[in-house]
Amino acid sequence: MTVYEFAKGLILEAGNNVKKIMKQDIEIETKSNPNDLVTNVDKATEKFIYETIKKTYPDHQVIGEEGHGHDLNDAAGIIWVVDPIDGTLNFVHQKENFAISIGIYSDGKPYAGFVFDVMNDVLYHAKIGEGAFENETPLEPIADTTLKKSIIGINPNWLTKPKLEDLFKPIVDEARSARAYGSAALEIIHVATGRLGAYITPRLQPWDFAGGLIILNEVKGIGTDLEGQALSIFRANSIVMANPQLHEELVYHHLKQNEDIVDLIQQRLISRK
Repeated sequence: MTVYEFAKGLILEAGNNVKKIMKQDIEIETKSNPNDLVTNVDKATEKFIYETIKKTYPDHQVIGEEGHGHDLNDAAGIIWVVDPIDGTLNFVHQKENFAISIGIYSDGKPYAGFVFDVMNDVLYHAKIGEGAFENETPLEPIADTTLKKSIIGINPNWLTKPKLEDLFKPIVDEARSARAYGSAALEIIHVATGRLGAYITPRLQPWDFAGGLIILNEVKGIGTDLEGQALSIFRANSIVMANPQLHEELVYHHLKQNEDIVDLIQQRLISRK
């Protein structure tokens, strides 16, 4: 069995476990702020994924949202980047619109990506060079769009922040419309399936984007930071995920006009590592 097939089975099993645990009482804790939640389901799911990987592949490394591998900075070997529940607020309040995300990297290069929309029972997955799939249906390459004819994904909270409002409001104003789904992994998938033209955020952790980025790349989408640079799986990044034409328009036209704000965002991200 390949690592790809093993991971595919693992994420599906983890999703089935989540559905079972959801029928019991959910224990909720806060992390960095009152809206940054973690539940016993997040922790149990990451523990299950981590222990299953290590049992089968003891030499593989794991970076997980709930604590594993946060001090890792060596890209050698196989690294799994895991978000056990992406969209925990949705999980707690809605019991839907959340996902399990896994990105696998080999010697620093993408190998395979998985995003499991648990409650809709849809697995998005891709292996580098072999295309992307929605369950077993191949995804088509995404079409180019302009901002004026695109729906973009962005958290409206960013539009209330000083400087970030100056950066993002002109983009939202020019877009056909904007949406916020509350799960970065699913929003990246919406770009990969053409439901969104782009997804933008000033800060996102690697476990939120690692799986979706690989899937997006396999349908000819592009994912970079706000400056158009490659993303790191070892720290938080600013994010632009989009179809090729819209990515170029956003990065090299709209964001370029506010280079000073983008520079400030990038400096803060690097200093927090």
